[in-house]
Amino acid sequence: MTRILKLSLVVFLISVFSVSAETIKVKLETTEGDIHIDLYEDKAPITVANFLRYIDAGHFNGGAFYRVVRMDNQAQNNVKIEVIQGGMSGNSDVSLFEPIKLERTSDTGVKHLDGTISMARGGVDTASSEFFICVNPQPTLDFGGMRNADEQGFAAFGQVTMGMDVVRKIQNVKTDQPTGEQYTSGQSVVEPVIFKSFSRE
Repeated sequence: MTRILKLSLVVFLISVFSVSAETIKVKLETTEGDIHIDLYEDKAPITVANFLRYIDAGHFNGGAFYRVVRMDNQAQNNVKIEVIQGGMSGNSDVSLFEPIKLERTSDTGVKHLDGTISMARGGVDTASSEFFICVNPQPTLDFGGMRNADEQGFAAFGQVTMGMDVVRKIQNVKTDQPTGEQYTSGQSVVEPVIFKSFSRE
């Protein structure tokens, strides 16, 4: 083998291992279809590690997308967004592990674009198991954005690579008045979209 071929092989192997180290592929099977997601372990290591704890232990299986936010169901918000939100249950206070430190988009460089997956939260450093997927770019969810009053943004940590048609279908399912005061009128899914399985690919 010539020196050039050997060098090419080394470069190729480095690139392969580099890609595998940077992204982790996961698959979410729902009652409305499958969603494939790349998680950016190199850019948001704390958030990805936490998310994988829930996936690997099977805690998301049987969970659901229970909230959808569209332009037509957030009249009370001056700053509007488009997302679908889900997790282990319809209660965002549910968690099996300690809340994690907020990895801001200003640090990770992962912005809230069409198909970006990110962590739902209340205050800073409170995210646990609930997450959302963006429909269309949502810059108001980045650091400095005005959707959250603290302007710290949300922890984006991955990207849908296949299944955005499913995400958009879920965003348009029937919604109704929520049973509690946690969410505003019209954002609670009447028949939650169930997670049949959430696993690594």
